[in-house]
Amino acid sequence: MSTLPPPARTAGRVLAWVVGALLLLALIAAVWIGVRGADAYGHLRNIEQTAGAGTAALTADPVSAAQTLRGLAADAADAHTLTSDPVWRAAEHLPWLGPQLGAFAAVAASGDQLLGGLAPLASAAEGLSLDAIRPVGGRIDPAVLAPLAGPAQTAAARADAASTGIRDIDRAPLVGEVARAVDAADTLFTRVATATDALARTTQLLPGMLGQNGPRTYLVLVQNNAEWRSLGGIAGAGVVLRADNGALSLVGTLSTRDFPGGFAEPVAPLGDEVTKIFDTKPARYIQNVTQVPDFAVGAPLAREMYARHSGVQVDGVIAVDPVVLSYLLQATGPVTLPTGDTLSSDDAVPMLLNQVYFRYANPADQDAFFAGASGAVFQALAAGHGSAEKLVSALTRAGIEHRLLVWSADPGEEAVLDTSVIAGALPVTDARTARFGVYLNDGTGSKMSYYTTPDVALRWGSCEPAGTLAARELTLDVTLTSTAPADAATALPAYITGDGWFGTAPGVTEVVSNVYLPEGFELVSAVNSAGREVASGTHEGRRVLTSAVNLAPGESAHLTVVVRATTRVAAAEAIVTPTAQAALSPTVEASCGIG
Repeated sequence: MSTLPPPARTAGRVLAWVVGALLLLALIAAVWIGVRGADAYGHLRNIEQTAGAGTAALTADPVSAAQTLRGLAADAADAHTLTSDPVWRAAEHLPWLGPQLGAFAAVAASGDQLLGGLAPLASAAEGLSLDAIRPVGGRIDPAVLAPLAGPAQTAAARADAASTGIRDIDRAPLVGEVARAVDAADTLFTRVATATDALARTTQLLPGMLGQNGPRTYLVLVQNNAEWRSLGGIAGAGVVLRADNGALSLVGTLSTRDFPGGFAEPVAPLGDEVTKIFDTKPARYIQNVTQVPDFAVGAPLAREMYARHSGVQVDGVIAVDPVVLSYLLQATGPVTLPTGDTLSSDDAVPMLLNQVYFRYANPADQDAFFAGASGAVFQALAAGHGSAEKLVSALTRAGIEHRLLVWSADPGEEAVLDTSVIAGALPVTDARTARFGVYLNDGTGSKMSYYTTPDVALRWGSCEPAGTLAARELTLDVTLTSTAPADAATALPAYITGDGWFGTAPGVTEVVSNVYLPEGFELVSAVNSAGREVASGTHEGRRVLTSAVNLAPGESAHLTVVVRATTRVAAAEAIVTPTAQAALSPTVEASCGIG
């Protein structure tokens, strides 16, 4: 028999009932969350596995893309509903488990936001054939993408917001499958946001740039990666392209021989910051307009130089390189050159960047061959040769690799281009990624860059998860190796070696590296393995290190730069000068990921 008084016994029974009820509610809540979480997880896995292909199909097969994305939008809406009820929200405040549930719900909500915007875009694209953007009789209909303009801008805004929502998730407490899911969603949503942003900008720009509101003239520079400049190579040749209500035609060619000796004075002021790093040569020699790693600086210089030469003020400047031409030739098929040669995607790069110098000793003949090849490729495009799908793929790849750059003299259009991947802007460090710029310039006065390979690597000194405020150290390693033959001094043509014209011995390669440090990071050390001085300057709020090396055939040299900051950033990129080697990515990445 209990010795407790009746009130105490009553209170004990009440407490037992309360505890029991709470345990029962907790069990029910756990089962509720588990069942709904498992169901939501199934929807999200389907999105993860299918969304990339569905988005890519927007250009290749809009009808199937629309069907796929509508199904994924339903998955996303269901996942969001399953993870946003009061029970789930209350559980997000629990220790340890709460952050996992919160992150899972955030992914579901962002997925609903993203796919809710993509589905209307896919529906608008259903009646659009990709062949509609292929020239017919030398003309592209400027209004071909008009039905996509509104839906694309809406989708881009929602995709950006969804990507930001994933990026803002605190990853420090996340573990296991939740951590993996957030990482996967981050990668997927960023890729989709980039693609929809590009489409939205294209629908805004294409009609005007195709001359819908009046004729347009563009200077198309073909950078020569055999002689490096920061954005690719010297502007060795080019063509002048006219667009009139969608009709495309070549109306001229450009050669460095059109500018003998350059200009005695800069065609436009560069400012003290730029001239202290690059001198005034980018504003005096058309070969050097891409030496400043900001196309919004170099393109107007090229425009002004061409205007002084021809009396024509072009409406925009476009830059490509022979690697881009090789991508385009995959779409058009081989083309016949004025010389009778056949140029294909397989031989375009070695032919234009190396073999031409063995064939022609006269620089004027070299430039004519270069311009003729560029013109033949653009004429094939204007004639509508080849696959439209392959053309879009070629241009997309060229843009991602920073080989396709576009600048418009129209301030409104330039504002749309600004911050896009084809703007050719300085690297920007943001709340997510620390960005270096590694810009390579030939100092030999030759075509020896063709025989030089850069190897760029990034590594974090410690790996705290993204979003955690911590002292972080980041190391950039740049290794340059000469692949020139041992007898380069005598085996290679004088035009390739430079023949000592600018003070570098034949067969030796001089490379000047301009390294832009991430904004907000301080320099710890910079070491050139050759013992050469590392100079320092500033450009647009970024510290710039300048270092030179001379490489004999087979030699390598290293530049190691260490920076640090107290920051939440845990991802890093180095934007590197695009080279003649398509297999070398111009973007090098490093990420701490989840601890």
